Amino acid sequence: MPAASTTLRMLAVSVIASLTVTGCQTFEDAGVAMGRSELVNDLTARLDRALELTYSADYQLPGGQRAAIVQAQNPARSAYTYPGGRLTVTPEAITRCTTTGARPECTLVTPPTPGSKPTVTLFDEANQQGLVTPPVVVGLLSAAALDPQAVIKQSDTTIAGHHAACVEVQSSSGDFTACVTTEGVLGSFTGPVDGKPMELALSSYSATVDTGAFDPPAGAGVVDRRPGGS
Repeated sequence: MPAASTTLRMLAVSVIASLTVTGCQTFEDAGVAMGRSELVNDLTARLDRALELTYSADYQLPGGQRAAIVQAQNPARSAYTYPGGRLTVTPEAITRCTTTGARPECTLVTPPTPGSKPTVTLFDEANQQGLVTPPVVVGLLSAAALDPQAVIKQSDTTIAGHHAACVEVQSSSGDFTACVTTEGVLGSFTGPVDGKPMELALSSYSATVDTGAFDPPAGAGVVDRRPGGS
């Protein structure tokens, strides 16, 4: 399973487990916790189900920039394209590419061992360049659900022709709004990530993918740092 899928599943399990821990709570406190747990579990379940889909999602970023998430199955593969680069995760390798120069440059490293627990740092570069990934959204929802002072409001909308459930979160760590489509695709996000303002919105969705979506960019220089690589 790709690192992206494993990471998101581990985060979802962590969220659910942390929200179901019993403690010294009043009935009112328990009711609030249950409401937040149900809300978070619904959105994380949608995101989790999407890991079993084949799809292409294009996103609009501020300033006219664009990003994309592509997934395919059998075998499970994922690709994250963002301004200046791309991250691809397949059973064979994790490939990080920079596309800011005259020639794209890519580095291949060994993918996580199946069943291991990869870290969210895998997506740091994508996040820094404006592509908020689903694991980051799960982490933010988890933190909000565990914050007793956070205010979480739910709403529904349509994004790029797809119905989406949204949450508006107001908390001491930062306010944000996140929407997830019925299919489980991240529909939109607005708010700070690691102190940096972020904003993206789904512009198009397809249940098909380009067969070359997981290959290095044409003409790219490739450095293989896997054991036995060249």
